[in-house]
Amino acid sequence: MEIKDIEKLAELAKIELTDTEKKGLLKDLDSILGYVKQITEVEVPEIKHEYENRNVWREDKIEERDFSKEIIIGEFPDSQDGFVKVKKIM
Repeated sequence: MEIKDIEKLAELAKIELTDTEKKGLLKDLDSILGYVKQITEVEVPEIKHEYENRNVWREDKIEERDFSKEIIIGEFPDSQDGFVKVKKIM
């Protein structure tokens, strides 16, 4: 990376950087990119997966249910004038 790359990133991020900050960021980003390069160079032996991918979704099916105002109101402990009564919140 170069200073112009840092300046472009700062422009895209809409931040202003001093020359000292640009040099510091350049050093930091070079360190990060060097570490990433080091990681990508590591040879990893082929790993056997111990799990199996499979579809766990169930089939959609329509379940018949009886919903009516009377059934719902009947399930609540208190009702008034065809409405369910709940505790006052405030």
